[in-house]
Amino acid sequence: MVATKHLSERSLLADVASGNSSAFRALYEQWYPFLDTHIYRITASKPLTQEILQDVFLKIWEARETLLNIQSFKAYLLVVSKNHARWAKEQPPASGQEASAAYYSLIDEAIDRLTERQKEVYLLHRHQRLTYKEIADRLGIGRETVKYHLEVATAAISRYVQHRLAMIAVLIALMQ
Repeated sequence: MVATKHLSERSLLADVASGNSSAFRALYEQWYPFLDTHIYRITASKPLTQEILQDVFLKIWEARETLLNIQSFKAYLLVVSKNHARWAKEQPPASGQEASAAYYSLIDEAIDRLTERQKEVYLLHRHQRLTYKEIADRLGIGRETVKYHLEVATAAISRYVQHRLAMIAVLIALMQ
């Protein structure tokens, strides 16, 4: 039984590592109840537990290519969630305005780092709420090109913000 469970878990991790979103959903549904209980024991806060769960699963998805290198997924989940929960629990609460301002500042920095075309497409879509077709017509490019630039821009912004937040977390941890 243990060997079968191990094989099916390895298979599921391989599917997630290859980018299969259905497999990721299955992984999420399989481990969510366990992690929910585990993280709640550390935080004693349902809202914080939910936030940490989202962050942990987001981290798993973003680093999915490395999943096959993990020998024990349960141990990996326990360590990642415990570290994240302890870090989140120890952080002094920031005011909503301060946190929002810092977050939007990071997004602005990320947008500034995009290529000119990516920035133009992203701002037209996100800030002016233009459709792909409207952007394509305005810029004289194809709708699929708009879609491509928007996808690349969004991924670049997400990576930048996640990387910066991780660096901030490390710096805070080092200062304590």
